[in-house]
Amino acid sequence: MAPFDMLLYAGVVFGWSTSWLPLKWQLGVVAPEISLFWRFLMAAPMMALLAVMSGQSLRFDWRVHWRFAALGLFIFSGNFTLFYHAANGVASGLLAVVFSTASLVNVLMGAALGRQRPPIRHLLAAFVGISGVALLYWPELQLSETALPSLLLCLVGTLFFCSGNMVSAASQRRGIPVFASTAWGMTYGACYLGLVSFVMGYEFMIERTPLYVGSLMWLTIISSVLTFSCYLMLIGKIGASRAGYATVVFPVFALLISTGFENYHWTLLGIAGLGLVVAGNIIMIRAR
Repeated sequence: MAPFDMLLYAGVVFGWSTSWLPLKWQLGVVAPEISLFWRFLMAAPMMALLAVMSGQSLRFDWRVHWRFAALGLFIFSGNFTLFYHAANGVASGLLAVVFSTASLVNVLMGAALGRQRPPIRHLLAAFVGISGVALLYWPELQLSETALPSLLLCLVGTLFFCSGNMVSAASQRRGIPVFASTAWGMTYGACYLGLVSFVMGYEFMIERTPLYVGSLMWLTIISSVLTFSCYLMLIGKIGASRAGYATVVFPVFALLISTGFENYHWTLLGIAGLGLVVAGNIIMIRAR
């Protein structure tokens, strides 16, 4: 791997690993939907600027906008909202572990939608990875009543994310540029979040504390724009399979961050569970 590719890879792992704790810092005073509204309201024009700088047009036929609207619904509003609400019940690192199973779910969903029987190695990878999530969450389920609802929200959020991936993949096959589609997806996501917040009567506010403002800027600039840009460039340079190894690494670092900042307590089941999640992702990536 070339030095610049290694730098991109490190940027992806760093950005994904460090996004979960700031997500947790967003909770409390401001409704999650409002925090996400501000996040994507700021991220969308930044991504649009990257699209223009990359030579991508932002003008599309109205029929294409149905795809962007679906992308905004699945990824940039539904998925994130569910994970924000799930963060109330468990350590942020556990959210990262569940999210990392998206690489497993993506392949299985693709096989189901294509009415094809998935290869045995894909089924094995999914079984190993999901078993790992169950082991990781088992100690939490024994100690906290909020752990199970949080896990269910994470799983549904991952399904939303994977559905958005299906939409994005179909758009790319039609030649729709990724940066441009992402910019529009973020725009639609911000619109959904703003509409839901208005209907629910949430106050459009910003908590004026260094922790909230700092985490909002981090999630907007680092997690939503720069990390995603690094990942897209990495896919273009080394391929999706090799770039996918970031999903193996970042949950480990996210849990280590939880250990330092949230007093996450490791157990033998937790260590075994994390090992199975990592193993499931490796099996899936090598089987592609």
